[in-house]
Amino acid sequence: MVAHVLVTGGAGFIGSHLCARLWAEGHQVTCLDNFDAFYAPAVKQENIRQLLAMAGTTGRLVCRQGDIREHQQLQRLFQEEPIDLVVHLAALAGVRPSIARPLAYSEVNIQGTLNLLECCQQYHVRQLLFGSSSSVYGARQRVPFAEDDDVSAPVSPYAATKRAGELLCYTYSHLYRLRVACLRFFTVYGPAQRPDLAIHKFARLMATGQPLPVYGDGTTQRDYTYVDDIVDGILRAWAWLQQGDTTAGAYDIFNLGGSHPVPLLELIRLLETSLGCTAIIDWQAEQPGDVPITYADLRKSEAVLGYRPQVDIATGMQRFATWFQGYHKDWQEDCHVMS
Repeated sequence: MVAHVLVTGGAGFIGSHLCARLWAEGHQVTCLDNFDAFYAPAVKQENIRQLLAMAGTTGRLVCRQGDIREHQQLQRLFQEEPIDLVVHLAALAGVRPSIARPLAYSEVNIQGTLNLLECCQQYHVRQLLFGSSSSVYGARQRVPFAEDDDVSAPVSPYAATKRAGELLCYTYSHLYRLRVACLRFFTVYGPAQRPDLAIHKFARLMATGQPLPVYGDGTTQRDYTYVDDIVDGILRAWAWLQQGDTTAGAYDIFNLGGSHPVPLLELIRLLETSLGCTAIIDWQAEQPGDVPITYADLRKSEAVLGYRPQVDIATGMQRFATWFQGYHKDWQEDCHVMS
């Protein structure tokens, strides 16, 4: 079925990959983004340039600049476009920045999500996929993290706002029969990754011979998940929304991860191998809000959605390195080459 899909945060890392996939599958795609200066707007502008070049003159991909904090802007969009599905990826992301800017995170991630849900119920858009985060699990010691684990103890404002978004989605599903899936993403990486995220940041520092800030002792583990696997999981969750009685409300939560945690120092070694550069480590104190491990239990996602990640960390890192070397064409001139 061809549908009209609104992707909030569609010019970002995951959003731009999703928009490309939706367009390739024949859907009408509206990309909404505010091009926030959280990181260089030129990065998102390049993502949009590539999307529009791909779409050509088909008219099936439209990019609109707008802000989910502006309720009237959202209302105009919903009035003008017959939306079938909302994929809500727009957010302020990151644990450490949220500790410095909690009010901004609340405005975007809570009020912005509420604005979007209100438009969905007002304009009878029944299907919504919400991009949540593994951060909601907090500093849990028991692994892997399952969807029915207690998530009442977030350790950063970012995690708290994502959990609040999940609860708002449940409320609107209950009150207005929205069909909602909340998707807990685990450390997404791959080509076109945001420049502020660890892998891209580390690659840039390594390529220019600068030290990598490593907080703690380097043993923290993350469940790195390749972006194509995340996009596949999003589409599988959409298929789930369309099953059964589509006039009834539905709500559930699914982990989307790789289910193979990787220690930070091992990740750095993989990046060294992929880029052919040597890392210089700048050891720093552990940061507030950091957690020792993230690790997705995928049994529910596999059973209900058929989700199975396909790209292992070594393959994914090599794909990222290939993209990085093309994107930063001068990287080899500065690279601190491995001996």
